[in-house]
Amino acid sequence: MADATTAARDRLDRALNTLERKIHELKLAPAVPDDDLFALPPPPAARIEDERRIAELEAAGREASEALARAAEAVREVLAEAEAGEVA
Repeated sequence: MADATTAARDRLDRALNTLERKIHELKLAPAVPDDDLFALPPPPAARIEDERRIAELEAAGREASEALARAAEAVREVLAEAEAGEVA
């Protein structure tokens, strides 16, 4: 039982560390300038860079979501095992 709990805790720690690292990386990324209603549209290269950055953010969000889902499932498994151990 303690091994399963430790393993679940380790998976949660790894998932949270990954999420925190990605959030930190995103915070260090250059900020998007304020919108200017009268500004000229950005050149195509800037739009491509924006699209790339959006894709990176979406991928990081999906990875973080998947990591947290795996960690939550691990916690559910440990809780189910604990309940089964108490009943038996």
